[in-house]
Parts: sequence; structure tokens; C-alpha cells
Amino acid sequence: MPFANFKVPAGTLDEKQKEQIVTRTTELYVEIYGERARANTMVLVEEVTDGGWGIGGSVRTLAMLQQSPED
Repeated sequence: MPFANFKVPAGTLDEKQKEQIVTRTTELYVEIYGERARANTMVLVEEVTDGGWGIGGSVRTLAMLQQSPED
């Protein structure tokens, strides 16, 4: 069964955007594996709480993501 897991910062996507991720990911798997993959493709969109993730050993927050590079 094809499986994709997207982890995104909580509150950054609306329901329509989450639906787009599910739909487009499923279509990608169908393009690769053929129509037989559609019924068995699982796409999980998980929202990670603010400060619940990090990069390079440093915790990141939504406020940090929203800052411009020169801030």
C-alpha cells in the first residue's frame, strides 16, 4: 500500500489545502503505480504543535517560519 506522511506546523493549512495534499499525492502514486494504487493509497497530514519540531538541533516555531530572512 502506498503511504505518504506530511508533517506540517499546526494551523498553517486550511481544510482545502489538506485536501489538495491528499488528492495530489494520491494522483502522483496513481501516475507511478497505475490505477490499482488509488484504492490503497494512504496519505496522512499531521499537524505538529508549535515548538514541537526542530532543524539542525534547534527548536523552530511558527513565528520563526514567518520571519523574513533579514529579520
